[in-house]
Amino acid sequence: MFDASQSVANVNVTSTKSVPKGATAVAYAVATKGTVARQLGVNRAGLAANNFDGKVGQMLAVPNGEGVAYAVGVGDPDSIDLAAVRTAAANFARAASKHAHLAINLADLGHLDAKAAGHAVAEGALLGSYRYVGLKNDESGGAKLTDLTLVAADKRSKGVRQGADDGLVVARAAALARELANTPPTYLNAKDIALKAVEIAAATGLDVEVFNKDQLTQMGCGGMIGVNQGSTEPPRMVKLSYSPRNPTGHLAMVGKGVMYDSGGISLKPSNPDHIAMKMDMSGAAAVLSAMSALKALKCKAKVTAWLMCTDNMPSGSALKLGDVLTMRNGKTVEIHNTDAEGRLVLADGLSLAVEDKPDGIVDIATLTGSALRALGTEIACLLGTNQDFVDQVKNSSAEVDEPVWQLPMETRRYRKLLDSAVADMRNIGGPYAATITASIFLTEFTGDVPYAHLDIAGPMENQADSGVQAKGASGFGTRLLIDLACNFTPPAEGAAHTA
Repeated sequence: MFDASQSVANVNVTSTKSVPKGATAVAYAVATKGTVARQLGVNRAGLAANNFDGKVGQMLAVPNGEGVAYAVGVGDPDSIDLAAVRTAAANFARAASKHAHLAINLADLGHLDAKAAGHAVAEGALLGSYRYVGLKNDESGGAKLTDLTLVAADKRSKGVRQGADDGLVVARAAALARELANTPPTYLNAKDIALKAVEIAAATGLDVEVFNKDQLTQMGCGGMIGVNQGSTEPPRMVKLSYSPRNPTGHLAMVGKGVMYDSGGISLKPSNPDHIAMKMDMSGAAAVLSAMSALKALKCKAKVTAWLMCTDNMPSGSALKLGDVLTMRNGKTVEIHNTDAEGRLVLADGLSLAVEDKPDGIVDIATLTGSALRALGTEIACLLGTNQDFVDQVKNSSAEVDEPVWQLPMETRRYRKLLDSAVADMRNIGGPYAATITASIFLTEFTGDVPYAHLDIAGPMENQADSGVQAKGASGFGTRLLIDLACNFTPPAEGAAHTA
């Protein structure tokens, strides 16, 4: 199988003060005012004649004897931000996708921090080049990019170079998350992703433990065992640990890894949404991929992660409506819908995370269709129990341009919807406010630890290329989690509680 994430990881990223001779496609930033680089080969009047005035998002190809020069619109030179630079770099890489060596001067915009600009440009261009190929016999649709050169003046070159190195690390992680989620379930089951995690851990300086079905049973992980009952493929739980010297705090991450979600006996309809259920492990993919970047980025916080991986299948042994499961923390759950399985596997992961006594827990999951209906395909739902911690997630979201919107954790009003006559709770709360009630369910397993929940059911998949996003699995949350870990501080005690 062609691994498109390796195409991203293997790109040679460099920084120079002038365009190298080997570059056959070169991007030049053009603002709405100011000078136009003479190397572009056309002046402002010529650009205007082609309906190009430098607005953000505009691009114009100018063929020359050695290849193609691209005018890339950056808007007002005094107000362009990193998100716009990242997007412009991605659009250029996509437009020049037939070229193997690209050069770009977007990181040389003087009002932007050099390191941050280098990071954004490298990350954008690399993610814009990503193309999933998978099992196609014709691999010609894959990325051609082998070399990426960021052009910057001497006084900015060191910062741009450092930023580009970090941008490569982050882009490599996000591409890995996309690749994992794009992979057909026949080729990536729970055992497979556990083996992949062991391989990644060895390569990126992480400690790793893998737990099999017997161990999960002995540990009392009733959610994992219950969801897995209908599958012929055994479950796996993977624990990853990153432990720097003198950590500034301890962050826990938990990822939903339902490798394929049929809905169980609450079978999903056969439609495009069902086809996409190979991506129901996108949360685990994001967590695994984020963890892979931490050592290279010199993250100062300790980070521990749990990947909760299993299929959810219908069979004679599958979980039934009315069954009661006992979760890792001892709480009992009555099953009212077997398609509300993600919260069951997360419950065990959250319970284990609490036992590790972290300063904060974030989970990420393609959890509810309600999140998609509420915020669409580009924004994730965010809920939490500690506003200081939630604000850290928001800050990371804004920094990497993976948008989230906070919903209220209305425990006082809606917890009663989870009441059960035979157990501590049931696994669904009814047809309304399902994203909120699912989040309230999860707080039953987080104790007093500050907690944030990311429901990425909406932005899980892209229907078309757009900016840094490529058609197919988005890898959403990977870059957010990396930024959160690298900037994590223990949440303030007594911070306003959102429940």
